[in-house]
Amino acid sequence: MIRLKVNGKERTFDGDPEMPLLWYLRDVAGLTGTKFGCGVSLCGACTVHQNGEAIRSCATAMKNVAGSEITTIEGIAPMHPVQKAWMEIRVPQCGYCQTGQIMQAIAMLKENKNPSDEDIDMVMSANLCRCGAYQRIRAAIHEAAKNLAAKELA
Repeated sequence: MIRLKVNGKERTFDGDPEMPLLWYLRDVAGLTGTKFGCGVSLCGACTVHQNGEAIRSCATAMKNVAGSEITTIEGIAPMHPVQKAWMEIRVPQCGYCQTGQIMQAIAMLKENKNPSDEDIDMVMSANLCRCGAYQRIRAAIHEAAKNLAAKELA
């Protein structure tokens, strides 16, 4: 039996320990905000947080999240500064990759509160956007960093 916490809720899983976390989240837990993109950890559409770190859920077996705290897009506080910036800058076009982009950006801003363009490009280039919204993604991350800094000062 695998025990884990998903979005703050204790859960158990008694299935195949090799099952990808993505399929557990979508098919067992009913959390469909995390998307399937490539299935081989290359595109980032499936990005979630494991104990605060961004991971690819499509390539992470359930046995590797035992005892972990998993956060999906559904577990992010409503109107997180990154989500707010995404809306203000109008980042998404098709939107398919955006939950993974947002989860990656939130994890990055925990580590680097004032990233440069180069910092953003280095971290976010691991998440693919087929629509090419990279300029708006970068702008939204800068806006979110500014808003997070202002929030900390308040």
